[in-house]
Amino acid sequence: MNEFILIGFPDRPYQNLCLFFVFLTIYIVSILGNIGIIYLVYNNIKFHSPMYFFLSNLSVIDLVYASDIAPKMLVGLYFSQTSISYFGCAIQLFIFCALGSTECILFAVMAYDRFVAICSPLNYNLLMQQKTCLGLMLGAYTIGLLHSLIETCCTFHLSFCASNILHHFVCDFPPLLSISCTDTTINEIVLFILSSSVTVPSIVVILGSYVSIFITILKITAPEGRQKAYSTCASHITAVALLYSTVLYVYLSPKSPSSRDNVNMATVFYTVLLPMLNPLIYSLRNKDVKLAIIHSLKNML
Repeated sequence: MNEFILIGFPDRPYQNLCLFFVFLTIYIVSILGNIGIIYLVYNNIKFHSPMYFFLSNLSVIDLVYASDIAPKMLVGLYFSQTSISYFGCAIQLFIFCALGSTECILFAVMAYDRFVAICSPLNYNLLMQQKTCLGLMLGAYTIGLLHSLIETCCTFHLSFCASNILHHFVCDFPPLLSISCTDTTINEIVLFILSSSVTVPSIVVILGSYVSIFITILKITAPEGRQKAYSTCASHITAVALLYSTVLYVYLSPKSPSSRDNVNMATVFYTVLLPMLNPLIYSLRNKDVKLAIIHSLKNML
C-alpha cells in the first residue's frame, strides 16, 4: 500500500469549490487569530501570567493543529487530489492525535489554574510559579506525544491489503482500522484504554475544578466580584464544551454508512472550526485582550 484515497466530501465540483472558499476563509482567520494571541501574550508584560501562558500554548496547538488538517483538505477540494501517501498519512495522524491529546490535558490544566485563582487566591503565586507552569505544559506535551506515538505505531503495524479508500477527509483511527485486513481487536482495545487514560482524568479534573469554583462563587457577596469570577471562567467552559461534545460524538457514535457524513462534519468542526473559534472566544469575552487588540491595531495604523 503506497497511498490512501480520502473521499470525505462528495465529488461535486461546484459544491467543493464553495466549500474550498469557506474553509480557506476559516483557515486564514484561524492562523491570524492564533498568531495574534501569541503575539499579544509575548509582547505585552500585562499578559505574563499563568492564565495567558496557557492560553498562548493553546494558540500554538491550534495553529499547528489546523495546519496539519486544513491544507491537505483544501488541496483535495480545489484540485480534486484526494490521495495521500502512506508516510504522509502516518505523519498527519501522529500530529493529529498528539495535539488533540495535548489539548485535552491543557484544558484540564487551565481549569486547575482557574480553580487556584478563585478558590485559593492568596496562594496563587506560590502554587502557580513559573517552573510549575512549565512543568505542567511539558507534562501535557509529553503525554500527548507518547499517546500518539503508541497509537500511530500500532495502527500502521497493521496490513492494508483489502482497500486503500478512507471514507474521511483526514487520516484517523476508525477509518484506518475499518479497511485493515488484519484483526484489529487489540488495536481497538489499546485505542480505548489510551484514549480513556487521557480524556477521563482530564474531564474529572475539569468537573472537579468547576464544581469547587461555582461553590466559591456562590459565597461571594459582592456582585462585581461574582461577575468577574464568572467572566474568567465563561470562555474556558465554552471552549471545553465545544471540544468535548464534538469529540465524544465522533468517537462514541455508532459507525454506520448513514452516520458517516455527520461524523465527518463533526470532525471538521473540532479540527478546522474550533482552532478559529478559540481565539475569538477568549478575546471577545476578555476585556483586557480586547483592549490590547484595539491598542495594537491603533499602533499599526
